[in-house]
Amino acid sequence: MKHQHKQIQADTDCCNTSHRNPTNVKHNEHPHNHEDDDGHNHDHDASDKSKLQLFLPAIVSFSLLVVGLVLDHLIHPTWFQGWVRLALYLAAYLPVGIPVLKDALYSISKGDIFSEFFLMGIATLGAFAIKEYPEGVAVMLFYAVGEVFQTLAVTKAKGNIKALLDQRPDEVTVLVNGMPQLAKAKTVAVGSIIQLKPGEKLALDGELISESAAFNTAALTGESKPDTKKKGNLVLAGMINLNTPSQLKVTAAYEDSKLSKILELVQNATTQKSTTELFIRRFAKVYTPIVVFLALSICLLPYFFVANYVFVDWLYKALIFLVISCPCALVISIPLGYFGGIGAASRNGILFKGGNFIDILANIKQVVMDKTGTLTAGVFKVQQATILDGFDRTELLKWVNALESNSTHPVATAIRNFVGEVDHSVTLHEVEEIAGHGLKASINGKPFLVGNFRLMDKFNISYNKALSDVIYTVIAIAYDGKFAGYLTIADNIKPDAPRAIKLLQQLGINVTMLSGDKTSVVNDVAKQLGIKQAFGDLLPEDKVEKVKELKNRGLGVAFVGDGVNDAPVVALSDVGIAMGGLGSDATVEAADVVVQDDMPSRIPVAIQISKQTKRIVWQNIALAFGVKAIVLILGAGGLATMWEAVFADVGVALAAILNAVRIQRMEF
Repeated sequence: MKHQHKQIQADTDCCNTSHRNPTNVKHNEHPHNHEDDDGHNHDHDASDKSKLQLFLPAIVSFSLLVVGLVLDHLIHPTWFQGWVRLALYLAAYLPVGIPVLKDALYSISKGDIFSEFFLMGIATLGAFAIKEYPEGVAVMLFYAVGEVFQTLAVTKAKGNIKALLDQRPDEVTVLVNGMPQLAKAKTVAVGSIIQLKPGEKLALDGELISESAAFNTAALTGESKPDTKKKGNLVLAGMINLNTPSQLKVTAAYEDSKLSKILELVQNATTQKSTTELFIRRFAKVYTPIVVFLALSICLLPYFFVANYVFVDWLYKALIFLVISCPCALVISIPLGYFGGIGAASRNGILFKGGNFIDILANIKQVVMDKTGTLTAGVFKVQQATILDGFDRTELLKWVNALESNSTHPVATAIRNFVGEVDHSVTLHEVEEIAGHGLKASINGKPFLVGNFRLMDKFNISYNKALSDVIYTVIAIAYDGKFAGYLTIADNIKPDAPRAIKLLQQLGINVTMLSGDKTSVVNDVAKQLGIKQAFGDLLPEDKVEKVKELKNRGLGVAFVGDGVNDAPVVALSDVGIAMGGLGSDATVEAADVVVQDDMPSRIPVAIQISKQTKRIVWQNIALAFGVKAIVLILGAGGLATMWEAVFADVGVALAAILNAVRIQRMEF
């Protein structure tokens, strides 16, 4: 089973199309890929072949088997016996049997004797040895058909993901001295200006230079509704221009685009195996040799205990036992189930970095969420700027804008929108970002502070304590050791945040909100969303302590965040979930699950997909063990023939495969 498992992993571990033709198996150690000039992989495999080509060996085998059965049971010609009968059934066996026997020899040469191919080989050759030719052909034929269905299922799962994600054009239109020129997307440098016509798909991340344009964002978010971008907004590779010719300045190289990173995440997702998959891998390595030795015992031991021992009869029973016991349904369907779950999540704008996180998320009882950028839009707007007497309002705001331009926080964008473009003539020295507090610099040799009231307290700046009661977020300003004024900034709750909290609560999951924002603001947002437990005024290390407290209670904890300061707590939680659209690269890197479109309602969807995936996997395990146990009991009593054994093996495998791919068609 080990070799078979490796091949299934090869299918699911890389989002390239399977090299595996079930009736002509290519070993994963000998891939036949090549890469063309644009870096795309082109595999010569099942996805490039028609279904007729895949099924052709099985069709030939089935046709000859039917001819043999008609001659055996209906026509009864005198010539159809001896070597003629053997030759016909051998011709039926070879199209489907040779590839499996070759794989059995190959796995033996690699030290893996007890593979699935070895089991099928000795079972079918044994049937030929005792002249049960039709059963030998049937076992291998149905096994081959099962493998074709498995390949089609895996290919479809991978095709769904690739069709959803990677449809970038290979060429883009670059403006060189105002003149459009076609160029390979991989060669376009950061800072180049590219032109995008209506209906064209963007190949590179870029900043919109045109005043506005509408884009279909389905490739990254799973949502096909138009998203209108304004001048200066970031437009990501994979988005489709809908309405007007647009110009963009490239902000990231081809291989560094968001879509490239998403593809890399999906390609690597199944390298992280779930607990169930790892168990089945270990189980198969122990189980298969036990099955072989039990079959030998069934064949040989009765010689010492049965008076009228007939070798052929007991060999037949041993062969039935081998076919029934083959665990291919488990080894095929379980990885396929997790791959289907990862594919279903990708279709809904959610990226799992591994099947193990599906298992963990399915058992989560506590979701901890950051506020800004997660439950609120993270798009701030300055409501009011209050500057105290004795300070130059225009100059002070110009300084604030220049200092905030060193921050990646959405507040910086709000201030720039309020004040205007950054004045680069402002000379800042010793610029420092103090996590959870704000920014510090030196202007004209004097300290300049912009941040929350914790920053003021840290540097012993006195201010009116009543400002702490303002519901809006307050950005405090101090210069030369004196409180200089403040900005009030408001953020809006995301439209789907209330629905997300409601769905999580319906799933029986506790929701806690943590934020570095003022407690009054945090409590107001929590009240609007129906969150019962919320904490504000937290530093990054305070968030870590809160999550540790929850984990110490024995609760499975998922943390959802988007900022750089969320990366430590994302990494600490059982499952870290990052908002991948607005979220920082550090948080996305640390996370186990990435929500591509920043919609909090994706979180309960991710949990539902996890629960459904795990349910399907355990259904397949129960089905495989249940049916095989029943048929083994019948076989032990002499009531099961090779045909029942074929059903117990291939029939259950097909049923498990169909059940595993079901999740890809579900709506969440």
